[in-house]
Amino acid sequence: MHLKRWLTAIIAIPILVFLVGFGPRWMFYSVLCAASLAGLMEFYGITAARLPRFVCWTNYFLTFLLFAVLYIRQILLVPVIILLWALVPMSLFMLAHSSSKRGLTEELAKAVLGPIYVTLPLALLVLIDLRPGGQAWIFFLLVVIFASDTGAFYFGKLLGKHKLYEAISPKKTWEGAIGGLIVSVIAASIFLRLIALHPLDLSIVILVVAMSAAGQIGDLSQSMLKRNHGVKDSGHILPGHGGILDRIDGLLFAIPVLFVYLFFYTV
Repeated sequence: MHLKRWLTAIIAIPILVFLVGFGPRWMFYSVLCAASLAGLMEFYGITAARLPRFVCWTNYFLTFLLFAVLYIRQILLVPVIILLWALVPMSLFMLAHSSSKRGLTEELAKAVLGPIYVTLPLALLVLIDLRPGGQAWIFFLLVVIFASDTGAFYFGKLLGKHKLYEAISPKKTWEGAIGGLIVSVIAASIFLRLIALHPLDLSIVILVVAMSAAGQIGDLSQSMLKRNHGVKDSGHILPGHGGILDRIDGLLFAIPVLFVYLFFYTV
């Protein structure tokens, strides 16, 4: 399993570098859209097995529409699509079921949570990409999260003694979490020395720590979903990594942190 993880990473990293740094933007956005659709399918497969297919397919279409709108840079339509993620499922449920149906609100909540949890963070990557130096910032994000995951894994394996959140993820430890923070700061420092993206100041250190912490919370949150529904992996699309959500769970929480930083602290 461990070997499969590294082999998958060795194959995926050059492809990812090409897509983010050198590939045409339509190709990068298409991959983000495909990842969103796959992740959304996995989310519904884990949490909403009883959700009607017409509701799922409606949100798949709205996800595709969101990335199409971002590609043609009609940003003002984005809030409308986000609103439709709630309004359309509610309307469809109202037409298909009586108001006395038990559990209706819970199913609706799952329908709306999926796109907000999976699609919206990946859509923010498109907005980051459209900024000056956006591609470099995306590489920065990937370096921080990959370093955090790797550091947390090996520090936890070598030094881990104190459980971080045993009820959700028994193998994760405080030593691993702290190791992930340390390795992510070191990796970010090296990256910024190689790429003149931003001075290595206090704000960047705080950003890296926040992104690493958010990524680890995202990992735990995905573990919570799977444990709550008795699922080991979200899917089997990536050998050694499970599903798409198993691989990007930390990114989904870290992307908004970077987006907020870029919005308030850079021009």
